[in-house]
Amino acid sequence: MFKQLFTQIQHQLVVNTPKVLALPSRLMPFSIQQKCLSDLLSRVLKEAIEDGDLVFLEDKWLKVMVTDLHLTWFLSFEKEQIIIKEKASTTDVSFSASVNDLILVAGRKEDADTLFFQRRLSIEGDTELGLEVKNLLDNIEFDNLSPLVEKFIQHFSDFVHSGLATQRHVEELKNKNIEV
Repeated sequence: MFKQLFTQIQHQLVVNTPKVLALPSRLMPFSIQQKCLSDLLSRVLKEAIEDGDLVFLEDKWLKVMVTDLHLTWFLSFEKEQIIIKEKASTTDVSFSASVNDLILVAGRKEDADTLFFQRRLSIEGDTELGLEVKNLLDNIEFDNLSPLVEKFIQHFSDFVHSGLATQRHVEELKNKNIEV
């Protein structure tokens, strides 16, 4: 009984937390978002930057939307640095997904292809550029993060994965007309 209660609480936390965080995330000044995202991406993509693997983003703009948190960022690459802006005059490719799905990708619980074919990750625009970005996502290594942060990502993505699995199981039962 305790396990079932924990599973229900976990499911509710995973499903409802993005709804609770939507307003505060929209109110967070862009400068803070930019600083946090810049620091994170610079660390996570350090090796890719050093190896010149991001040159495909030079003079291109990637729009990233976290749909349920109502966050949008525009990213590019210039002079061996990731550029993050609040707006861009053009968008070459856009990626959008929920925060939970992005957490699953970061924790390697789901891959971008699976989410794309399940319509949980939307990719629009320049197909070739989108494929390069997706391949970059697939090859991200967390070696440049501290072991503590790496462990946090793993535990957090495990928690989200389990919470969403519970949701999918309930939906499958409902689709089979089995009372839950």
